[in-house]
Amino acid sequence: MQLSADDLSYLSQCAIRAATEAGALIASRSTESVAVEHKAGGDTLASQVVTEVDLLSDAAIIKILQPSCKRYDLALLTEESSDDHARLQQDHFWCVDPLDGTLSFIESLPGYAVSIALVSRAGEPLIGVVYDPVTATLYSAVKGQGVERNGEPWCHVPSGDTPLLTLISDRTLESRSDFPQLLQRIETMATQLGFSGVTTLHNGGAVMSACWGLEHGPGCYFKLPKTEPGGGSLWDFAATAALFNEMGAVASDFYGQPLELNRAESTFMNHRGVIFATEQRVATELMSQLQPFFSNYTPEIS
Repeated sequence: MQLSADDLSYLSQCAIRAATEAGALIASRSTESVAVEHKAGGDTLASQVVTEVDLLSDAAIIKILQPSCKRYDLALLTEESSDDHARLQQDHFWCVDPLDGTLSFIESLPGYAVSIALVSRAGEPLIGVVYDPVTATLYSAVKGQGVERNGEPWCHVPSGDTPLLTLISDRTLESRSDFPQLLQRIETMATQLGFSGVTTLHNGGAVMSACWGLEHGPGCYFKLPKTEPGGGSLWDFAATAALFNEMGAVASDFYGQPLELNRAESTFMNHRGVIFATEQRVATELMSQLQPFFSNYTPEIS
């Protein structure tokens, strides 16, 4: 089914309602002690933990999105349900992370969010909605209709003539034995590009890490290619890819190609890595300068 601009606007409102209601639920439980369980996931703790709040958020979102699935013949993929591969058959699918950044939520740290995207069968993000329960901030984007932040048009405006480059890091990156060398490489790169230095933010999930790149731009966030399953999944990057695309920023893999957001082989994104950057020149240099840190890896060819 082909979706018109009006269809996308309507579906965006469905996603916004689902994200805000789920976000309110999460916020209401943020000061409670929650039981933590483990599930099959990638190779990091962040991909393996789940709480009752994840599941309650998932159920709330599905309840709101289900009528649109019937009306528009949409498939549905969420982190907390098994992949039935309907996304490979239907023209479009909802891609949902009901609580990204569960570790941050458990530790009562900022960095968790609700993420909902509408993705075409070809893997193009058409709608992206992110809700941050900590700050009650809503980010939304519709292909061809721009980006909004709390309902107002939003565009990235660099600050200063020689601003700092913000690197949004995460636990996986910082746990690498060669992280000091990698950080030094980025600091040198930033200076060569004319930035006055590098500042870092960390401890967020993938969704808020990308959003922080926009909030604190010029900024970048990335996941290096690797052979082990992991590196984030479709639902970690689909909504923010829509935001970055509409912002005129960069959401790509480490080989300069658009993110493959409907892989038949797996929902994991480790095969080619992920880059979010507010400027193309930053993304281009990251692709080049960080190759030594994954040089022993041969990417899958799609």
